[in-house]
Order: sequence, then C-alpha cells, then structure tokens
Amino acid sequence: MTDDVVIVGASVGGVRTAEALRRRGFGGRITLIGAEPHLPYDRPPLSKAFLTGQAAAGDLALLDDERLGRLGLELRLGQRAAALDGPARQVRLVSGEPVPFGAVVIATGSLPRRLPAVDDWTGVHVLRTLDDATAVRAALAAGARVAVIGGGFIGAEVAWSARALGLDVAIIDPLPALMARGLGPALGKVLAARHAEHGVTLRLGRSVARAEGAGRVERLVLDDGTSLDADVVVVGIGADPAVGWLAGSGLPVDGGLCCDARLRVRGTDSVYAVGDVARWPSARYDGPVRREHWTNAGEAALAVAAALTGTPAPFDPLPYVWSDQLGARVQVFGQVRPGDELLYVEGGPKEAEFVAACGGGGRLQAVVALGSRRAALRWERLLHSGLAWVDGYGPADPAD
Repeated sequence: MTDDVVIVGASVGGVRTAEALRRRGFGGRITLIGAEPHLPYDRPPLSKAFLTGQAAAGDLALLDDERLGRLGLELRLGQRAAALDGPARQVRLVSGEPVPFGAVVIATGSLPRRLPAVDDWTGVHVLRTLDDATAVRAALAAGARVAVIGGGFIGAEVAWSARALGLDVAIIDPLPALMARGLGPALGKVLAARHAEHGVTLRLGRSVARAEGAGRVERLVLDDGTSLDADVVVVGIGADPAVGWLAGSGLPVDGGLCCDARLRVRGTDSVYAVGDVARWPSARYDGPVRREHWTNAGEAALAVAAALTGTPAPFDPLPYVWSDQLGARVQVFGQVRPGDELLYVEGGPKEAEFVAACGGGGRLQAVVALGSRRAALRWERLLHSGLAWVDGYGPADPAD
C-alpha cells in the first residue's frame, strides 16, 4: 500500500475517492488537485435547481469544514495539472511545480464540446462548471429568448429550467428525438412531445449553420435556411474526456484513459482513473465502455480505493443515470441499446408517469421510468436479477 496518493480532479470522483480511502483506513497523505478555485461542488444541480434559483452555490458543496478536517486533505485548488511523469512519479502543475506521488488517481472528468459555428459570439454559453452556470443564470433575465443547441439530457434540463422561469425556449438537435442516445428513439419522441406540450419549441432533425447579430448573437440560422431568434444560446452537444494534459505521458488514450478491469491505467502499476475520463473493459457489455454518469464516478471511486488498499475487484456496475425535468425524475437503469424492443410495464406514453422495459437477446437490458419511483425500483431489482426477455413478447413473467 502506498503512503502518498495524489488525486487530480476535485469533483465528485476525486472527492469520493478520498473519502473511500479514509473509510478503508488509509492513513497516508492525500493531495487533491483541482483546476477551479472553488471548493469541490456537485455538478448535477447546475443545469436544474441552480439555474432556477432554487439552489445557491453554497448548497452544492461536496465538502464542508468539518469533513475537510476529518479527511485531512492537502488541497491544491485553482492549480491545473499540466503533465504527468510516470517514471518520476510526479504530476507537474501549470506553475511548473512538481507534486510527487506514490499512486495517482486521475479524475479530471470531461470538457464540453464547442460548436465552431457559434463559439465566438457573445451570448453563447456552455454549461460544465459553476462559473459557466453562474453566467447562464445571469443571462436568463426576464424576456430572454433562449436557444439550446443539443437535445441530450443536459440540453433538455436547461430548456426545462428556462421554461420554469417563463422564458421562450427552443431546442435544436439533428436527431429526430430528445435524449435519443440515452433513451432510444421511441422514448425520446415521447419526452420530446412532453416538452412541446409545455411550450418548448422543437427544431429536431436540424443543425445550426451560423449565428447572426450586431455585436452579440440575435438569431441562429439553421441548415434548412430558416432562422430562430435567440439572445441566449446554450451549447450542449456532448463532452470529451479531459486527457489533453496527459499528452507526452505515454499513458494509453483511446476515447478515454485505457484501464484494466480494476481501473488501473494499462501499462502502469500506480496510475488509476475514475469517472468520465476512464475507459475500461465491461463483461456486461462485451467491450470497453466509458460513462459520464454521476453515479459511475462515485462507484468507480469505491473500486479504486479498494484497489489502492489491497482488495481489488473487477469493476462492471449496472449503469444508472437520472434527470430532473418535466416536473418529474427520469431514471434509466441499464443501457438502452439500438434495436432493443420496448414495452410499457407500468402506465403508458400518454400517462403522467410510466415505466418502460427495454430488452433483446434474451434478457431485459434496461428500465426507463418517468416518475413512478416505487415501480421503477421494483423493475430495477428485476433487471439486476437477469430477468429473461422473450423476443416479440417482452420480459418473462416475474412470477414464473
């Protein structure tokens, strides 16, 4: 067991790793390096309660003074990591200062993708950090016309938050449904219809060609030549793992840091990764996977802490993601795969709440719920049990 762990990344994955190490009796030094000057905070509320004013920055804190004292962390906030030298066992900061390590955990998360067609315009935002969210919240002043580019979970949440503030909102996405990558096209169309019913303008199957305005964005021109008035634009077109600072480190990068089944970076004996940045082999899904879910970061932290304290085990959790929008909680257990069959097992697409089962290949593969929390948990247990799926029929009767 090493006596000195350096964690690069001070969001949920990094903080949970430090907490798990202490719970497991690790008594050595833990250094937590964070690029932002803020104390570690929770990101999911940034696109929801924080934007609507229901939560303040202080409500998002992952650590308070008492917990910091108990954990005994050496905090290096506002100090971005610039390089990692494995043989020398050092992380080098942008300032040039070296930070030695016995083991290092990389938890640098991901960076939002930019859209060149609009990136240089005043009034265009991305939403990843607390500073990003603070700028978006300030922009959502009374009368703002809001365009959200990207209809994934973040885009749908931002749109719902802006509608809750009484603003005119449009979502633009090249796919024909919202959140289709996470929910599949059928359920994505159901939730798109719900957003439209609540007054969100949907421009699906379209992309943005350019922005126009005098000094700041005033409208977006789409690929079909139509235009959309907007003075606040939020770009949510996905994110990429934050691995640029590792160029020259020799660490294997291929759509994320390439790890073994215990989240140790391949070819190393002391470098681990957690959260958005990690890519690892999944027996459950027959190949390498990378997850950007909040729950994945916390679960990976537990696995890495176990490995660092001498009890490594394969990491292959059932994915789980949630999203608060439409006045309810959308939950996805498992992974909706292209081509999976869909069956509503509680409620239906026209009802206020529902649970849908998705399956194929002889097994229940995913459960998606809008509201219906008690029923959703029941079906989650069935998913964990490996419930059979009869193609053309649906999940096997749980009573059989």
